[in-house]
Amino acid sequence: MFLCTCGGKNSPELLPSSILATSPTAPDPPSAPPPELPTDPGPVLGVLIGAGDISTCQNNNDEATARVLDRQDGVIFTAGDNVYDDGTSREFADCYAPTWGRHAGRTRPSPGNHDYETASASGYYQFFGANAGAPGVGYYSYDVGAWHVMSLNSNVGASTGSAQYEWLRADLASSKTVCAVAYWHHPVFSSGEHGNSSKMSAIFRLLYENGVEIVVNGHDHDYERFAPQNPDGQADSAGVRQFVVGTGGKGLDPFIRVQPNSEVRDSSSFGVLKLSLRRAGYDWEFIPVAGGGFSDSGSGSCR
Repeated sequence: MFLCTCGGKNSPELLPSSILATSPTAPDPPSAPPPELPTDPGPVLGVLIGAGDISTCQNNNDEATARVLDRQDGVIFTAGDNVYDDGTSREFADCYAPTWGRHAGRTRPSPGNHDYETASASGYYQFFGANAGAPGVGYYSYDVGAWHVMSLNSNVGASTGSAQYEWLRADLASSKTVCAVAYWHHPVFSSGEHGNSSKMSAIFRLLYENGVEIVVNGHDHDYERFAPQNPDGQADSAGVRQFVVGTGGKGLDPFIRVQPNSEVRDSSSFGVLKLSLRRAGYDWEFIPVAGGGFSDSGSGSCR
């Protein structure tokens, strides 16, 4: 990831006017080049692991995926729809807490539309507390190893100029890391039941323009990996690689219409996505539950 100089972390950082001013006869100073990437991606410095569309009291699939987490170190992400059907406090206590909830202390969640079936997603914010960011906001960022990580909210405003968009623009500008990953619920691109969603299109473009490597989503109950692409859905070797990982336990649904740049798809196995984060690259691995017959793995470089 190269850094966009488009604002500060919480508010735009403006240079003093004496520095901004230039002589009309002096040539413009050269712009600073983006930080150079090491040719060696280096050792694993952190792990991000998780999935979306997770818990229900109607089956035990979330217990199976939670057992995968039991054997893995790292920060756990959720890609929304943490508990079904309505994200109530009772559902979190009865259905999510006994399974994925045993890892709540190392979980950094994002909310889904089912979490918002309860007014203002109050059950979600009550259960996760400070790990979900500011109450009622639903987007925040943190670092894992040498990577910047952004948990975003596709259930609130995300268009250009929205509060979330402007926060993200400032957050990206203030980040000092070379590599970055973002996750939220509704995928911009998906071959699954719900298909493409425009909810986060402006956000996806902002991430692309700022050199973010990876986006992870849920919503569709399947696993899908896309080749790097631009915000218009065109193949781009310097683009964003998107994963859909709605395989946390609720159910699995068939693919409807295969989208361009979709490289790998599976709707037969529950499991989690593990991202091993290196200094200048990453490895991905889809880890199925016990008895699951599908797996996927590979590596990428920061751009």
